[in-house]
Amino acid sequence: MSLNDPIVPVVTEPALDAEPVLVAEPQPSLAAEGLPLRFCCFVTGTDTEIGKTLVSAAILHTLVAGGVRACGMKPVAAGATMRDGELHNDDADMLVAESSVHLPVNITTPYMLREACAPHIAARLDGVTIEPVPIIAAYAEIAAASDAVVVEGVGGFRVPFSDHFDSAQLAEQLNLPVILVVGLRLGCISHALLTAEAIIARGLVLAGWVVNEIDPDMRFADENVEALAGRIPARLLGRIPHLNPPTAAEAAKFIDLAGLPGWPSARD
Repeated sequence: MSLNDPIVPVVTEPALDAEPVLVAEPQPSLAAEGLPLRFCCFVTGTDTEIGKTLVSAAILHTLVAGGVRACGMKPVAAGATMRDGELHNDDADMLVAESSVHLPVNITTPYMLREACAPHIAARLDGVTIEPVPIIAAYAEIAAASDAVVVEGVGGFRVPFSDHFDSAQLAEQLNLPVILVVGLRLGCISHALLTAEAIIARGLVLAGWVVNEIDPDMRFADENVEALAGRIPARLLGRIPHLNPPTAAEAAKFIDLAGLPGWPSARD
Protein backbone atom coordinates (compact mmCIF):
# COMPACT_ATOMS: atom_id res chain seq x y z
CA MET A 1 0.00 0.00 0.00
CA SER A 2 1.30 3.47 -0.89
CA LEU A 3 0.34 6.91 0.32
CA ASN A 4 -0.06 7.72 -3.35
CA ASP A 5 -2.95 5.30 -3.62
CA PRO A 6 -6.21 7.14 -4.18
CA ILE A 7 -8.71 6.63 -1.39
CA VAL A 8 -12.38 5.91 -1.83
CA PRO A 9 -14.92 4.93 0.79
CA VAL A 10 -16.36 1.44 0.90
CA VAL A 11 -18.96 -0.18 3.11
CA THR A 12 -17.61 -2.92 5.33
CA GLU A 13 -19.75 -5.98 5.97
CA PRO A 14 -21.69 -5.34 9.20
CA ALA A 15 -22.83 -7.79 11.80
CA LEU A 16 -26.46 -8.83 11.43
CA ASP A 17 -27.58 -6.45 14.16
CA ALA A 18 -25.28 -3.53 13.24
CA GLU A 19 -25.56 -0.69 10.77
CA PRO A 20 -23.17 -0.54 7.77
CA VAL A 21 -19.97 1.34 8.53
CA LEU A 22 -18.21 3.46 5.92
CA VAL A 23 -14.43 3.46 6.02
CA ALA A 24 -11.80 4.81 3.66
CA GLU A 25 -9.94 2.04 1.88
CA PRO A 26 -6.90 2.42 -0.41
CA GLN A 27 -7.41 1.32 -3.99
CA PRO A 28 -4.82 0.08 -6.54
CA SER A 29 -2.51 2.80 -7.74
CA LEU A 30 -3.45 4.59 -10.95
CA ALA A 31 0.09 5.72 -11.70
CA ALA A 32 0.71 2.87 -14.13
CA GLU A 33 -2.37 3.93 -16.09
CA GLY A 34 -0.96 7.40 -16.57
CA LEU A 35 -3.57 9.05 -14.40
CA PRO A 36 -2.59 11.83 -11.97
CA LEU A 37 -1.98 10.92 -8.35
CA ARG A 38 -4.15 12.59 -5.77
CA PHE A 39 -2.92 14.67 -2.86
CA CYS A 40 -5.10 14.29 0.21
CA CYS A 41 -4.32 15.06 3.83
CA PHE A 42 -5.86 15.47 7.25
CA VAL A 43 -4.71 18.57 9.11
CA THR A 44 -4.76 18.38 12.91
CA GLY A 45 -3.21 20.46 15.65
CA THR A 46 -1.82 20.52 19.15
CA ASP A 47 -4.83 22.51 20.38
CA THR A 48 -7.58 24.83 19.24
CA GLU A 49 -6.77 28.28 17.84
CA ILE A 50 -3.23 27.37 16.80
CA GLY A 51 -3.48 27.76 13.04
CA LYS A 52 -5.00 24.61 11.54
CA THR A 53 -7.23 26.67 9.29
CA LEU A 54 -4.37 28.95 8.24
CA VAL A 55 -2.19 25.98 7.29
CA SER A 56 -5.06 24.17 5.54
CA ALA A 57 -5.91 27.30 3.57
CA ALA A 58 -2.23 27.85 2.71
CA ILE A 59 -1.96 24.31 1.33
CA LEU A 60 -5.09 24.87 -0.76
CA HIS A 61 -3.72 28.22 -1.95
CA THR A 62 -0.54 26.57 -3.24
CA LEU A 63 -2.44 23.74 -4.92
CA VAL A 64 -4.87 26.09 -6.67
CA ALA A 65 -2.05 28.43 -7.74
CA GLY A 66 -0.47 25.40 -9.40
CA GLY A 67 -3.62 24.66 -11.38
CA VAL A 68 -4.84 21.77 -9.22
CA ARG A 69 -8.57 21.24 -8.74
CA ALA A 70 -8.55 21.35 -4.95
CA CYS A 71 -11.24 21.44 -2.30
CA GLY A 72 -11.11 22.04 1.43
CA MET A 73 -13.31 20.18 3.90
CA LYS A 74 -14.15 21.12 7.47
CA PRO A 75 -16.33 18.17 8.53
CA VAL A 76 -17.34 19.69 11.86
CA ALA A 77 -17.42 23.43 12.54
CA ALA A 78 -18.62 24.87 15.84
CA GLY A 79 -19.43 28.56 16.01
CA ALA A 80 -21.66 29.39 13.05
CA THR A 81 -23.79 32.45 12.41
CA MET A 82 -26.63 33.00 9.96
CA ARG A 83 -25.78 35.14 6.94
CA ASP A 84 -27.88 35.46 3.82
CA GLY A 85 -30.15 32.66 5.00
CA GLU A 86 -27.28 30.19 5.50
CA LEU A 87 -25.09 29.20 8.42
CA HIS A 88 -21.48 30.34 8.03
CA ASN A 89 -18.33 29.56 9.98
CA ASP A 90 -15.20 31.67 9.53
CA ASP A 91 -12.85 28.67 9.33
CA ALA A 92 -15.04 26.82 6.84
CA ASP A 93 -15.44 30.00 4.78
CA MET A 94 -11.67 30.46 4.62
CA LEU A 95 -11.26 26.98 3.15
CA VAL A 96 -14.02 27.66 0.63
CA ALA A 97 -12.32 30.90 -0.40
CA GLU A 98 -9.04 29.10 -1.13
CA SER A 99 -10.64 26.14 -2.97
CA SER A 100 -11.09 25.91 -6.72
CA VAL A 101 -13.77 23.23 -6.46
CA HIS A 102 -16.95 24.51 -4.84
CA LEU A 103 -19.64 22.19 -3.53
CA PRO A 104 -22.69 22.76 -1.31
CA VAL A 105 -21.85 23.65 2.27
CA ASN A 106 -23.60 20.54 3.58
CA ILE A 107 -20.96 18.54 1.69
CA THR A 108 -17.84 20.50 2.64
CA THR A 109 -19.10 20.94 6.22
CA PRO A 110 -21.67 18.25 7.04
CA TYR A 111 -21.98 19.45 10.63
CA MET A 112 -22.28 23.23 10.89
CA LEU A 113 -23.00 23.94 14.56
CA ARG A 114 -24.13 27.25 16.02
CA GLU A 115 -22.47 27.39 19.43
CA ALA A 116 -18.73 28.11 19.63
CA CYS A 117 -17.82 25.38 22.09
CA ALA A 118 -16.74 21.73 22.19
CA PRO A 119 -18.42 19.93 19.25
CA HIS A 120 -20.26 17.32 21.34
CA ILE A 121 -21.81 20.14 23.39
CA ALA A 122 -22.62 22.27 20.34
CA ALA A 123 -24.21 19.27 18.62
CA ARG A 124 -26.36 18.50 21.65
CA LEU A 125 -27.53 22.12 21.78
CA ASP A 126 -28.49 21.90 18.09
CA GLY A 127 -30.26 18.58 18.64
CA VAL A 128 -28.00 16.58 16.32
CA THR A 129 -25.63 13.65 16.72
CA ILE A 130 -22.30 13.76 14.88
CA GLU A 131 -21.85 10.43 13.12
CA PRO A 132 -19.12 9.12 10.80
CA VAL A 133 -21.23 7.95 7.85
CA PRO A 134 -22.36 11.41 6.62
CA ILE A 135 -18.79 12.69 6.88
CA ILE A 136 -17.24 9.78 4.99
CA ALA A 137 -19.95 9.98 2.33
CA ALA A 138 -19.34 13.73 1.94
CA TYR A 139 -15.60 13.16 1.68
CA ALA A 140 -16.20 10.61 -1.09
CA GLU A 141 -18.22 13.18 -3.03
CA ILE A 142 -15.51 15.80 -2.62
CA ALA A 143 -12.77 13.37 -3.66
CA ALA A 144 -14.74 12.40 -6.76
CA ALA A 145 -15.02 16.04 -7.82
CA SER A 146 -11.45 17.10 -7.01
CA ASP A 147 -7.83 16.22 -7.65
CA ALA A 148 -6.76 17.22 -4.13
CA VAL A 149 -8.59 17.35 -0.82
CA VAL A 150 -7.49 19.03 2.40
CA VAL A 151 -9.51 17.95 5.43
CA GLU A 152 -9.20 20.12 8.52
CA GLY A 153 -9.94 18.62 11.91
CA VAL A 154 -11.43 20.45 14.87
CA GLY A 155 -9.64 21.48 18.03
CA GLY A 156 -6.84 19.08 18.95
CA PHE A 157 -6.41 15.56 17.64
CA ARG A 158 -8.83 13.86 20.03
CA VAL A 159 -11.98 15.92 20.48
CA PRO A 160 -15.30 14.26 21.42
CA PHE A 161 -18.06 14.40 18.82
CA SER A 162 -20.47 12.21 20.79
CA ASP A 163 -20.36 9.58 23.51
CA HIS A 164 -19.07 7.03 20.99
CA PHE A 165 -17.20 9.00 18.31
CA ASP A 166 -14.32 11.49 18.33
CA SER A 167 -12.02 13.31 15.94
CA ALA A 168 -9.22 10.74 16.26
CA GLN A 169 -11.62 8.02 15.14
CA LEU A 170 -12.63 10.22 12.20
CA ALA A 171 -8.96 10.49 11.19
CA GLU A 172 -8.68 6.70 11.41
CA GLN A 173 -11.72 6.17 9.20
CA LEU A 174 -10.57 8.68 6.59
CA ASN A 175 -7.11 7.07 6.74
CA LEU A 176 -5.32 10.05 5.19
CA PRO A 177 -1.73 11.18 5.79
CA VAL A 178 -1.77 13.58 8.73
CA ILE A 179 -0.12 17.00 8.90
CA LEU A 180 0.34 18.26 12.46
CA VAL A 181 0.21 22.00 13.16
CA VAL A 182 2.18 23.02 16.25
CA GLY A 183 1.18 26.33 17.81
CA LEU A 184 4.48 27.66 19.09
CA ARG A 185 3.90 28.74 22.68
CA LEU A 186 4.87 27.67 26.17
CA GLY A 187 3.85 24.03 26.68
CA CYS A 188 3.83 23.15 22.99
CA ILE A 189 6.60 20.54 23.25
CA SER A 190 4.56 18.16 25.40
CA HIS A 191 1.39 18.84 23.42
CA ALA A 192 3.14 18.15 20.11
CA LEU A 193 4.92 14.98 21.22
CA LEU A 194 1.78 13.51 22.79
CA THR A 195 -0.22 14.32 19.66
CA ALA A 196 2.40 12.76 17.39
CA GLU A 197 2.38 9.63 19.56
CA ALA A 198 -1.41 9.44 19.39
CA ILE A 199 -1.41 9.76 15.59
CA ILE A 200 1.20 7.07 15.09
CA ALA A 201 -0.36 4.75 17.71
CA ARG A 202 -3.53 4.67 15.59
CA GLY A 203 -1.63 3.40 12.59
CA LEU A 204 -1.84 6.70 10.74
CA VAL A 205 0.98 8.21 8.72
CA LEU A 206 2.36 11.41 10.21
CA ALA A 207 3.40 13.03 6.93
CA GLY A 208 4.96 16.09 8.54
CA TRP A 209 4.48 19.02 10.87
CA VAL A 210 4.25 22.77 10.56
CA VAL A 211 5.24 25.31 13.19
CA ASN A 212 2.98 28.34 13.54
CA GLU A 213 4.37 31.17 15.66
CA ILE A 214 1.20 32.23 17.44
CA ASP A 215 3.01 34.00 20.31
CA PRO A 216 5.27 36.75 18.93
CA ASP A 217 6.81 37.28 22.37
CA MET A 218 7.69 33.65 23.07
CA ARG A 219 11.17 33.25 24.50
CA PHE A 220 13.50 30.48 23.26
CA ALA A 221 11.36 29.81 20.20
CA ASP A 222 14.27 28.39 18.21
CA GLU A 223 15.23 26.07 21.05
CA ASN A 224 11.66 24.76 21.24
CA VAL A 225 11.59 24.03 17.52
CA GLU A 226 14.98 22.31 17.77
CA ALA A 227 13.69 20.11 20.61
CA LEU A 228 10.66 19.12 18.56
CA ALA A 229 12.71 18.44 15.42
CA GLY A 230 14.80 15.96 17.33
CA ARG A 231 11.79 14.10 18.69
CA ILE A 232 8.98 14.14 16.12
CA PRO A 233 9.57 11.29 13.63
CA ALA A 234 8.46 13.27 10.60
CA ARG A 235 9.70 16.12 8.41
CA LEU A 236 9.31 19.74 9.42
CA LEU A 237 7.31 21.15 6.51
CA GLY A 238 7.52 24.80 7.43
CA ARG A 239 7.68 27.50 10.07
CA ILE A 240 5.18 30.31 9.73
CA PRO A 241 6.21 33.54 11.48
CA HIS A 242 3.67 35.57 13.40
CA LEU A 243 1.58 37.18 10.66
CA ASN A 244 -0.59 40.26 11.02
CA PRO A 245 -2.93 39.73 9.34
CA PRO A 246 -2.57 35.97 8.81
CA THR A 247 -3.44 35.20 5.19
CA ALA A 248 -3.28 31.95 3.27
CA ALA A 249 -1.18 33.52 0.52
CA GLU A 250 1.44 34.79 2.97
CA ALA A 251 1.51 31.61 5.06
CA ALA A 252 1.96 29.52 1.92
CA LYS A 253 5.37 31.13 1.37
CA PHE A 254 6.69 29.37 4.47
CA ILE A 255 5.39 25.83 3.81
CA ASP A 256 7.06 23.30 1.52
CA LEU A 257 5.19 20.06 0.86
CA ALA A 258 7.33 19.00 -2.10
CA GLY A 259 8.09 15.31 -1.92
CA LEU A 260 4.98 14.32 -0.04
CA PRO A 261 3.11 11.48 -1.79
CA GLY A 262 0.69 12.85 -4.35
CA TRP A 263 1.99 16.40 -4.11
CA PRO A 264 2.14 17.82 -7.66
CA SER A 265 5.58 18.19 -9.18
CA ALA A 266 6.88 21.64 -9.98
CA ARG A 267 6.04 22.70 -13.51
CA ASP A 268 8.58 24.21 -15.85
